[in-house]
Amino acid sequence: MTTLQAFVLGLIQGLGEFLPISSSAHLVILPDMLGWNYQGITFDILLHLATLIAIAAYFWKDWLTILQDGLARPKTQDGHILWLLALATIPAGIAGVLFEDKIETTFRAPAMIALLLMVFAVILWAADRKAETESKNPLNLRNALLIGCAQMLALMPGVSRSGVTITAALFLGFSRKDSARLSFLLATPIIAGAAVLALRKLNISDITVPLLLGFATALVSGWCAIKFLMSFVRTRSYTPFVIYRLALGILIFTVLSAR
Repeated sequence: MTTLQAFVLGLIQGLGEFLPISSSAHLVILPDMLGWNYQGITFDILLHLATLIAIAAYFWKDWLTILQDGLARPKTQDGHILWLLALATIPAGIAGVLFEDKIETTFRAPAMIALLLMVFAVILWAADRKAETESKNPLNLRNALLIGCAQMLALMPGVSRSGVTITAALFLGFSRKDSARLSFLLATPIIAGAAVLALRKLNISDITVPLLLGFATALVSGWCAIKFLMSFVRTRSYTPFVIYRLALGILIFTVLSAR
């Protein structure tokens, strides 16, 4: 892997993991179109660790409060959040363990990824039209389970984990800002779980300078993506991401038809 490839893929991972545009779609499509070889499991693990550190660093105060309230005052409204987030993580965790290899094999075709990018862009647009200025509903048992079940769909490249959880939250009456925050909080245990499971495959001897550059790029760009989206949706809609996904899907189909 060259330094340029590591930098580009790290940037894609950091931005795509947290913006509703699907990092997995970009990490499959771009190397395929440019003829780059698979980067290897070690690089995949480093990218996951980078995004985990980015989201933990940004939301460390939130998680400190959530953990304190959840463990010390589990019966209070704030104390419920920890356990509801844990509950919402279970569906995607089970689906990931049971079906990730099969889903990634079945749905990694560029045409399928393009289709999923476009279909879920339209669904995000429909949900965004219903967005409230202030959240109408709290995070309760029903909402946690529904958002958690929606998160399972993100195993398919092109869906976007952040995109599908934001979409579900918007449909359930959460504001754009609260939908993004909830999506990021849900991402923390999912990314952490994936990173822990993958660590057993990590080969320290495979780590090179380009791979470390990709790790650093993913960490910094991931943190910036979170900060950007949390600020952006305070006053704006998700429409630019919808347009981007539709345009990318059309571009992929155009390239495929020209081959």
